Amino acid sequence: MIRRLAAAAFLILGLAGCGGGSNPPPAPTPAGKAPAPISTRYKATPSKVLNAVRKRGYLACGVNPGLPGFAYPDVRGVWRGFDVDFCRAVAAAVLGDANKVRFTPISALDRFSALQKGQIDLLSRNTSWSFSRDAGLGLDFAAITYFDGQGFLAPKALGLTSAQELSGARICVQAGTVTVDNLADFFRARGLTYKPVVVASEAEARRLYENDGCDVFTADISALAGSRSVLNNPGAHVILPDVISKEPLGPVVRQNDPVWADIVRWTVYATVLGEELGLTSKTVAQARETASDPQTRRLLGVEGDYGAMLGLPRDWAYQVIRQVGAYHEIFDRDVGARSPLKLDRGLNALWSAPKPGLLYAPPMR
Repeated sequence: MIRRLAAAAFLILGLAGCGGGSNPPPAPTPAGKAPAPISTRYKATPSKVLNAVRKRGYLACGVNPGLPGFAYPDVRGVWRGFDVDFCRAVAAAVLGDANKVRFTPISALDRFSALQKGQIDLLSRNTSWSFSRDAGLGLDFAAITYFDGQGFLAPKALGLTSAQELSGARICVQAGTVTVDNLADFFRARGLTYKPVVVASEAEARRLYENDGCDVFTADISALAGSRSVLNNPGAHVILPDVISKEPLGPVVRQNDPVWADIVRWTVYATVLGEELGLTSKTVAQARETASDPQTRRLLGVEGDYGAMLGLPRDWAYQVIRQVGAYHEIFDRDVGARSPLKLDRGLNALWSAPKPGLLYAPPMR
């Protein structure tokens, strides 16, 4: 009797599993037709910063007062450099004109407060992304434009081969930067002593270093390369091989406008995708007419209206690349092979390069 009841129960469960009851199985998808995608209708809150920028007619961008390769006024007073070009790229995306930027030279000590107070729309000033800055200042780091690390610049005549030979050295370091803390951590962890010579700016650190006010100068390696390029005898100085920290540099925005953060983030990614897709400022106009690759067509606004998701025109990324360039063009002219700094791509090479780096952008789809 028990066996019969068990068999009956299994039969009922089997029939239920085969579609019995009031819930019929879904109708099969017709051959050759893909299932309809699941969509979520979402409309982002318009960006207050974007509206303000459009109303005033220019982007307010905070930059370094004078760091060769990254932000500096040339002999005609025109701002040049890697960080400057990303300001121009954002202006091209949101205003259609890369020249509609007003640059605010700003010190390391004042950069975050200026952004918090709304004195600038964007901070593009060789600034490292860290936990406390991201979580504790009401700010967002939109993307990484340059993967860097802290190092040491020393006179070649000293014959140094490592930063671990610097015990007792006088070291120039800029106030208001994570460089100060990294320096302390490095020496403390190794039981070494040093004398910090804390100054207000990179320019002051360079002056002291060159005039024997300190033995060694520490900063991000890219900043050291920039500083070395303007010394009286650049060849007499060497950047030691030690890299004592991770310094992911990139543009910073206020945390209360996520659409503006997306605009800045995807402007950076547009330059990276431009390089991945083989585009340049000289070829992008032709590519917009002839490209058959779907991702290129989406990036350049030929297919789909991706700009609308950011409150931008269809051709926003096209304008970025046409007016400012793809990432490799920006890198080469400002800090790379075509610049006085002659920095290698290194970690800033594309993930897909023959010598892969860390540069990687999400897909445009």
